[in-house]
Amino acid sequence: MKSFLAKVWKLLNMPKGVQLFFMRFFQNQFLVGVTGIIFNDKKEVLLFKHTYRQHSWSLPGGYMKSGEHPAEAIEREIKEESGLVVSVDESLKTRTDRTSSRLDMCYIGVFIGGEFTKSEEVSEYGFFSQDKMPLLRSNQVFLIEEALQQKGFKVKS
Repeated sequence: MKSFLAKVWKLLNMPKGVQLFFMRFFQNQFLVGVTGIIFNDKKEVLLFKHTYRQHSWSLPGGYMKSGEHPAEAIEREIKEESGLVVSVDESLKTRTDRTSSRLDMCYIGVFIGGEFTKSEEVSEYGFFSQDKMPLLRSNQVFLIEEALQQKGFKVKS
């Protein structure tokens, strides 16, 4: 029965905000999100221009599926939303948000390749150096700085 409901849910293809509302309304468990800090060979960070966020530019991310490892989830989300291929294997930070019953796991990875394909959720992508980043939420700036430090890259203040 669960498999059938999952297929119906996917076929409905509702906007992310509507999906989140229903997930939170019908489930009393935490949602598990994943965020990726993906570096290219120039030590620039991958950002997506999301169609549904207040700050349109942000780190790539999404929600885990049942039975999925967090690193696999962020790799899948990036591929589904953009066509880009990344490899993620280094955990950075796990955060919780009591007000929204959300657990978010942040991973560091590297860009492998692929051709960007615009999606319903992502209209553009870019790789940005720390001094050329668009406006980001402060918690994402913090994560990027933490990732740069963890990788041993110089952090600009």
